[in-house]
Parts: sequence; C-alpha cells; structure tokens
Amino acid sequence: MTETEKAQAAATATGGTAQAVDPKLLELLVCPKTHARLEYDAERGELISRAAKLAYPIRDGIPIMLVEEARELSEEELR
Repeated sequence: MTETEKAQAAATATGGTAQAVDPKLLELLVCPKTHARLEYDAERGELISRAAKLAYPIRDGIPIMLVEEARELSEEELR
C-alpha cells in the first residue's frame, strides 16, 4: 500500500477528521532536516522521518514541518 493509499484509508476510517492530510500533499512533503521521504502515522497524527529520527505533528490537518516542533523518536519506535 502506498503512502497515498494509507492516508486515504486513514481519512476514510476517521471520517475525514482534522488529522487527515491531503494524500497529494503527503507525496510532496519531505523532512526539512534531511530531505528524506516521510511516512504517515495515522494513529498518532504525525509524519515520520526515519532518517532524522523525528515525528512531525499534524495539527488541524496541517503538518507542522518545523524541526523545533518535532518529537524525537526512540529506537523502539523506529522498528
């Protein structure tokens, strides 16, 4: 399943709540620190950068792409 399909499924499952992000936007976004692709974590409402070991929050459907706002990921979360 592609990241777009995952985002669409998450939006459908949550009834298109504020945490849903436009799938086309997800295809364009990259980590501001490493420029690597991001993974969408629908359960936590975050965009994950494995390369930077950071999770960027999504607030009211808007990804907050600031390193200062990102949460550091533990080794366990990266598995």
